[in-house]
Amino acid sequence: MSDKINVMIVEDQAMPRQLFEVIIKAQPKFNLTVSIDNAAIADICCARHAVDLVLMDVVTKNGASGLVAAEKIKAQNKKVKIIIVTSMPECSYVERAKKIGVEGFWYKDFSVEPILTIIERVLSGESVYPDDVPEIQLGLAKSGEMTARELEVLREMTGGFTNAEIAEKLGYKNHSGVLKRIRKIGQAYEAYTGVDYGFEGSKITG
Repeated sequence: MSDKINVMIVEDQAMPRQLFEVIIKAQPKFNLTVSIDNAAIADICCARHAVDLVLMDVVTKNGASGLVAAEKIKAQNKKVKIIIVTSMPECSYVERAKKIGVEGFWYKDFSVEPILTIIERVLSGESVYPDDVPEIQLGLAKSGEMTARELEVLREMTGGFTNAEIAEKLGYKNHSGVLKRIRKIGQAYEAYTGVDYGFEGSKITG
């Protein structure tokens, strides 16, 4: 590594990306080399800008996978250190990150340690992962009862995207697959509130 540590941020949500940028820029030893919203080009940017450390969201713009990007980066340069950041409590992400060789994993909404502490620990040679996957309550359903795909759909729903847009972002041929997953999430919420929002049966059509 050079005198300064070159950092790349891969995050499609504006507020977290800006927060990471502020944190990195405030540290004299870091150089914010590139900040992008799409993991699909992360490996190219990483090689072009001689990146030393990557903060990588799990799911980015157009549904591009941060884990796929991390695997590509590690394939071209194992020395690059990667920290996966996510707000999605899904155990399969942790397992895959470990298999890829990612050095750190941080939950945006649940981790006790601040991201800067995780960065320092990773740079010192530690492999930093949470002891447990946090579980959140979604009506009567818990996040641990949902698949990674359902959690991805839920994330896009909270972003205000239409069913057709979610289908396109996540690679569905049409939005019927999205509707199936929305029904499961919605039915759990209906059971919790006691209110019929139309998630049962064929009431949801698009």
